[in-house]
Amino acid sequence: QVRLVESGGDLVQPGGSLRLSCAVSGLSLNEYSIGWFRQAPGKEREGVSCISSSDGSTYYEDAVKGRFTISRDIAKSTVYLQMNSLEPEDTAVYYCAARRGMATCTAEYDYWGQGTQVTVSS
Repeated sequence: QVRLVESGGDLVQPGGSLRLSCAVSGLSLNEYSIGWFRQAPGKEREGVSCISSSDGSTYYEDAVKGRFTISRDIAKSTVYLQMNSLEPEDTAVYYCAARRGMATCTAEYDYWGQGTQVTVSS
């Protein structure tokens, strides 16, 4: 079975940092692209950052460029999202998702985790 489990969400002050983890099972990170998505209150879900299978190319939403970094540890079957300089606008439920083959955040993702809450507030 394909399974994705997010962790690391928390309450943090503006300007702070968090690292989210997405532990995956039932798939190989060499063959599946992984994306981080978020849904804020009153807004639609949006793609935040994605990392492509095979070559590991990374993609970022403009709003998070320079602040967030996506990475993967193939041996640990885990994808990370390092979030720095957090802003209240980053408050959302963050989900990781997977799809087979190389992909950007605009592709359709087939497998989803349950999400982890990130709250940025003073």
